[in-house]
Amino acid sequence: MSPPVVPSKRILIIRLSAIGDVIMASGVIPCLRTAFPDATLVWLTEEGNEDLLRHNPQLNRVLVWPRRRWRTLYQQHKWLTLWREFRRFRQELRRQRFDWVLDLQGLLKSALWAWLTGAERRVGFGSKEGAQWLMTEVVDRNIHSDLLGKEYRRMMQVLHAAPSRFAMDVAVSFETGERAEALLREEGVERGYVVFCPFTTRPQKHWFDERWSSLCRLLGNATGLMPVLLGGPTDRLRAEAMAAASGVPVGNLCGKTRLDDCAAVIRGARLLIGVDTGLTHLGIAMQRPTLALFGSTVPYLETGSPAGRVLYEKLACSPCHRRPTCNGAFTCMDRHTVQNVLTAALELLEAASSA
Repeated sequence: MSPPVVPSKRILIIRLSAIGDVIMASGVIPCLRTAFPDATLVWLTEEGNEDLLRHNPQLNRVLVWPRRRWRTLYQQHKWLTLWREFRRFRQELRRQRFDWVLDLQGLLKSALWAWLTGAERRVGFGSKEGAQWLMTEVVDRNIHSDLLGKEYRRMMQVLHAAPSRFAMDVAVSFETGERAEALLREEGVERGYVVFCPFTTRPQKHWFDERWSSLCRLLGNATGLMPVLLGGPTDRLRAEAMAAASGVPVGNLCGKTRLDDCAAVIRGARLLIGVDTGLTHLGIAMQRPTLALFGSTVPYLETGSPAGRVLYEKLACSPCHRRPTCNGAFTCMDRHTVQNVLTAALELLEAASSA
């Protein structure tokens, strides 16, 4: 493909969900800003994810699709209100007069918004579900690489948009930083701490609760760092049980933080350990020593950061993604022993202290 014409003014990035994918896709921001320094960069995402983007000085604007509200209006049969809000949102997209739209999701729900902008150039990534028919160009999703963000790096390469500048880009405001410090003080965190991210959407991606408890105790005793658990409101009771079983002081911020609060908490951590969840990717984005425990899924093996390390042992059945065949044994995650994780964590801490 020949080098593209530099967009005259406006580029829309579409990545609606999920949290981890929005975090990884944020790596395109420095690429686009480097290649097209005078362009207006706008990001369209679903409500709930905007806190990851709204403080970024390299973005000119963040547009939020109120999907949950519209679902509620639909369920309540408030058709007229729903139609009016949809029409206003569509008109707002049109008024932006985007030159390029980059659909980093590649699904019909994201492609529809790209198409509704009326932009002359609409580039989709691995577009499916009929989304390909709403794009002017589609970038192949089949990429043989173990590097974090490989698909987004590929799109930047196709667009001649400085792919070498790819780096996840999540910014934290001063106010958010102060709020995170207050939350940590409330949990009794007054010294160095390590963040644990044990929770995610699928049980086959989880490590075992009793092992997290053991790791809290062993790592806390070995380093003097206080474990801090991050997660959502539905994770809080489970986190309380983990903390109680550890026998050491543990900060439990599950359900107390917004996404930008999580970024600020992670930014101040000495180390992050987590499973395949958005918060683990956020550790790498915030340039903190990060240890990722993968099994049924393995989004990357190379983090692109000397401070990031993946623990993963490939089995005949892995990665199984959404189709586990182990009848709940989760053999791939069982391979991560407490001692192996502890050893890797101590190595990362030592490397960080000597850097």
